[in-house]
Amino acid sequence: MTDITRLITTKAAHKQSRTTHDLAAPIRLLISISVLLGLWQLTVVVFNLPSFILPPPLDVAQRLVTRYDVLLRNTWVTGQEIILGLILGLSLGLFFALQMLLFKPVKRWLLPLLIASQAIPVFAIAPVLMLWLGYGIGSKVVMAALIIFFPVTTCCYDGLRNTPTGYLELSTTMGATKWQQLKYIRFPAALPALASGIRVAVVIAPIGAVAGEWVGASQGLGYLMLQANARMMIDEMFAALFILSLLSISLYYITDRLLKRLIPWQP
Repeated sequence: MTDITRLITTKAAHKQSRTTHDLAAPIRLLISISVLLGLWQLTVVVFNLPSFILPPPLDVAQRLVTRYDVLLRNTWVTGQEIILGLILGLSLGLFFALQMLLFKPVKRWLLPLLIASQAIPVFAIAPVLMLWLGYGIGSKVVMAALIIFFPVTTCCYDGLRNTPTGYLELSTTMGATKWQQLKYIRFPAALPALASGIRVAVVIAPIGAVAGEWVGASQGLGYLMLQANARMMIDEMFAALFILSLLSISLYYITDRLLKRLIPWQP
């Protein structure tokens, strides 16, 4: 009876600690944002910077209110590019990681190409993508997918090939086929590594989307930032940058929460 009571108490304490941790994360984020805004305002005041160099936070906040419709419309476009780029990049990364694991000739040919592809800056091929795919959403989606393709592929492949050999030997003894090993052992064991790749992808996917908008676009936050900079509307440029940062942070936080729930055995 004492052991049961101790177990219940331990679980309750763990649940309370987890709840406290979940509540502390947003509070820390708010404190960090407040400190950064305070330092921003202090820098403007101390160095007497003009608004076309560094606008004060209140001017940026005012621009967020007065131009919310334009900012919201362009945020929707950039958000679509990021999400579609993530779906495409993750799908391709998982597909090629499986090909390298299951077919050794593919690994010998594809892995060196993957490594060599990182020697070419993704930003350098953005004009080529604009030429091939036009100035629509397609080129930005491909840009976002390309920039996350390598980390997702490598993380997934490392997770798949580093499956504990004891599990594989036991499943072979029990008569499991290669596909059964992949479904029930290799893939679940690789999910924590794949989750790390997904977290990296969520952070850097907006870079690809915005870089594509900088090269050529008619809408999106990157396009809006370029237009604001050309017109010396620096407060609007900072407003777009703030929304882009908020979008990236929110996307990362949502993804992290989903991965923790879907993969409870990850470290």
